[in-house]
Amino acid sequence: MQIYETVLILKPILSDPEVVEFVDKTKASVAGDGGELVNSEVWGRRKLTHFIGKAREGVYVYMKYKAGPALLKKLAHNFSVSDTVLRDMTVVAQDRKMREKKPKKAKPAPAAVQA
Repeated sequence: MQIYETVLILKPILSDPEVVEFVDKTKASVAGDGGELVNSEVWGRRKLTHFIGKAREGVYVYMKYKAGPALLKKLAHNFSVSDTVLRDMTVVAQDRKMREKKPKKAKPAPAAVQA
């Protein structure tokens, strides 16, 4: 199983209890299908840079979880057909060591030319 990160933008008309309910259902779906939730955060309401449909704001939700390909496909389908999700983006989480830049090796100084 791989570790994935998903960011969801939910409709701004949802109340806080409705957002929590949606997140809980998604967590249950991940756990019920053999996945493992690593982290989940509700980032709150934020203004969007451009309109999505007629919405100018959205509720951002972040989730990090371990899942297999079948579960990932099921979640993507559920997000695409859900009326509450404006946008979703899922990426493979990179290990912190992979993201850190490795120091460049110093090049040896050129040999002095003698005449």
